[in-house]
Amino acid sequence: MISFRNDYSEGAHPQVLAALEQNNLITTCGYSMDDFCAEARDIVRARFSCPQADVHFMVGGTIANTTAIAAALRPWEGVIAADTGHINVHETGAIESSGHKVCAIEAPGGKLTPALVREVMRRHCDGQDEHMVLPRMVYISDATELGTIYTKAELSALHDVCREYGLYLFLDGARLPAALVAEGNDLAPADFAKYCDIFYIGGTKNGLLFGEALVITNDSLKPHFRNMIKQRGGMFAKGFLFGTQFKAYFENDLWLTMARHAVTQAQRLQTAAAEKGYTLYAVSPTNQVFLVLSHAQIERLKRDFAFELNGRVDEAHEAARFVCSWATRPEAVDALIAAL
Repeated sequence: MISFRNDYSEGAHPQVLAALEQNNLITTCGYSMDDFCAEARDIVRARFSCPQADVHFMVGGTIANTTAIAAALRPWEGVIAADTGHINVHETGAIESSGHKVCAIEAPGGKLTPALVREVMRRHCDGQDEHMVLPRMVYISDATELGTIYTKAELSALHDVCREYGLYLFLDGARLPAALVAEGNDLAPADFAKYCDIFYIGGTKNGLLFGEALVITNDSLKPHFRNMIKQRGGMFAKGFLFGTQFKAYFENDLWLTMARHAVTQAQRLQTAAAEKGYTLYAVSPTNQVFLVLSHAQIERLKRDFAFELNGRVDEAHEAARFVCSWATRPEAVDALIAAL
């Protein structure tokens, strides 16, 4: 069975494992207050051109999302997201369980726009009705759950509309490395620090054993964030494991090298599928490929390949997602292309 189910089924890149082994028996103070994490924070600040930012390390995307949103919002406030957004679909109501409503809206291609943000604000009376949830944050992903990416103009426009309404802009970067190396991307690392109040750099889905680096640029969101991490169960005792991994991650741009491999393999698959006449459920320049398949095609492919279904297209077809990772072998993609 060849797996295209996700981009985190394998362990970690050998260079990351080597760094972990090298530091395995070094005694540290714990809770990400060690020298390894301090150095990794400085690397993140330098790489993303945000010297004054606070950097926190989280185990995974869901705990990063719930902690950031809970820390930023008051009890009567909510977060705007695309209907396909991770916090709206794949986190088991984690945001709602913390007392905050996800104000979801249908977003073509999985991307929010200023017009969609304004529409959500209109539906909520621009925050002037005390009987309704007050939207206070905009949540986006880059890459999105449909593998699409934001341009610099789009991110800048969202920043502007957030300033207009007094909203925080929060970017889920679980697949940020894939977005940065994708064809058509014109965003640089510094742009995320410039336009977002808070964002994170994914590692779990790009060759680390675990870990996301969460960056806070808005000073108002910085105080007592570690208190919220602790309260939400995200305070990792062996924090040096974050610092060790992220130091290796950024050395010689390993993070982008791994992402580029994943994207290259996925684009081989997407191009071949299109040439064979398959319909693309979404056109993705990143490491996720979405094909429209018949039930018979799905059952046939399931014999040799693992992948996920993304929902019903019509009575006879479903959308199937195939994901490539830093560890995806070219011959595995060749086999899938042949099967198609």
